[in-house]
Amino acid sequence: MKKKLDVRDLETGMYISELDRPWVESPFLFQGFELTSKEELTQLRQHCKYVYIDVELGPDVTPKRMNQDSAARMRIISEQQNRVNREVHALASTPQIQDGRPVYRDRVSFEREIPQAKQIAKQTRILLRTTLEEVHKGNNINVPLAEKVVGNMVDSVLRNPDALVCLSQLKDVSEYTALHSIRTCILALTFGRHLVLPKEELNLLGMGALLHDIGMAKLPEGILDKPTALTVEEFELMQKHVPWGLEVVEQSGGLPAGALEIIEQHHERHDGSGYVGNRKADLIGYWGAIGAIVDVYDAITSKRIHSEPLSAEETLKRMYEWRHKDFRADLVEEFIQCMGIYPIGSLVELNTGAVGVVITINRARRLKPKVVLLLTANKKPLSRKFAADLAAHKDGQGKELKINRVLPAGAYDINPMDHIVQL
Repeated sequence: MKKKLDVRDLETGMYISELDRPWVESPFLFQGFELTSKEELTQLRQHCKYVYIDVELGPDVTPKRMNQDSAARMRIISEQQNRVNREVHALASTPQIQDGRPVYRDRVSFEREIPQAKQIAKQTRILLRTTLEEVHKGNNINVPLAEKVVGNMVDSVLRNPDALVCLSQLKDVSEYTALHSIRTCILALTFGRHLVLPKEELNLLGMGALLHDIGMAKLPEGILDKPTALTVEEFELMQKHVPWGLEVVEQSGGLPAGALEIIEQHHERHDGSGYVGNRKADLIGYWGAIGAIVDVYDAITSKRIHSEPLSAEETLKRMYEWRHKDFRADLVEEFIQCMGIYPIGSLVELNTGAVGVVITINRARRLKPKVVLLLTANKKPLSRKFAADLAAHKDGQGKELKINRVLPAGAYDINPMDHIVQL
C-alpha cells in the first residue's frame, strides 16, 4: 500500500517507493529504497516536495507524529491529488480540437489495420535489433532502410493509429532498448498525428524517436542490465549515449535537424535539470520537447530491471504534475488528450463487474473505447473473448456499458499483451 507524503514528514526506516519526478533524472539511481540516513533524507528534501512510501515494506507515519502541521500537509496533498485527478480526467475526456485545423480521420477500422500493423511491427523489430548489433560492432546505420521502415509506420498510423499502439504493448525486459525505441517511435507518431503534423514532419519525428537511444549500443555490456544500482560513475557513462548517438548518426550520413534534436534533447528538462546540455524552457526545441515526453511515458509504463511499471492512467497523472518542471506544459496537456483517459492496453473493470483490456480509443467519445472482455462479473475467465464497443454495446439487460475503474497493472494476473497479440 502506497501513501503520498510531504518530504518534511519522512522518517528514517520508511520505504521510498516513488518520487515526485522521474527516477531516471534523480540522484537516486535505484527505484525503491529504505531511507536509512540523514544524508538521504537531506537529498530527498532538496530534490522533492513529496514522495510515495510503501507502508508494507516500511513504517507508516505514526499517529503521535501527526501534529497540526503534518495533518495540514496531508490535507493539502490530498486536495492537490483530487485536483490533478479532476483536471487530467477533464483533459483526457475532451474530443480532439485543433483551432479550426482539419484533424486526421481514421481511414480504416482497427480490425482491418491489424494485419498490416503486425507486419510493420515485425519489420521494425528486425531493423532495430540489426541496427543495435551493427552500432555495437562500430558499424554505421542503414539510414535509407530506417527511413523506409519509418515511412511504413507513418502510413499505418495515418490509416489507424490504434493498431500499432496496441502492438506496442509488447514489453520484453530482455530487449528493453530495442522495444523501447520502437514503442517511443509509435507514441511519437501517434502524438504527431494528434497534433496534425504534416506527413513529412511525421517522418522526421519518427526517425528521431526510433533512433533516439541508438547511442546505448556503445555502452559497455552490463550497464543497462546491471542487477544492482548504477554507481555515480556508471550513471555519468550512461548519459554519454546522447553524444554517442549523435556521432553514430552523423557518421551514417546524417538526419534532418528536427530528428537530430530529438536524439540530442530527449533527456533535457524544462527546469534545466536534465542532460547533457542542461537546457531549460525555450532553449529546448519543439522536437526535443516531444521526444522527452514520449520517452518518459514509455519508460515509466514499462517493466525495467529496477522498477515495476505504473499504469497508463497513473503515469499521465504524474506527468501532469511534472509539467512546468520537467516538460512543456502545453505539450503535456496535448499528450494527455491524445492518449485519452483509458489509453490502449489499460486493464479496466466495467459497471457490470466484467474485466477487459482497452484495444481502441473512441476519438469522438473518449469515455467509450472498445474493450476486449476477459473475465466475467464473477472474475471467471470467459470461454470466448469478446470485443465490446462501449459506444454501441449494452449489457444483458439493455443498459449502457461504462468503465467503472482502471485496474492496477497485473491485476488478476492479466498481461494485456497476451490477449492483444491474439487479435
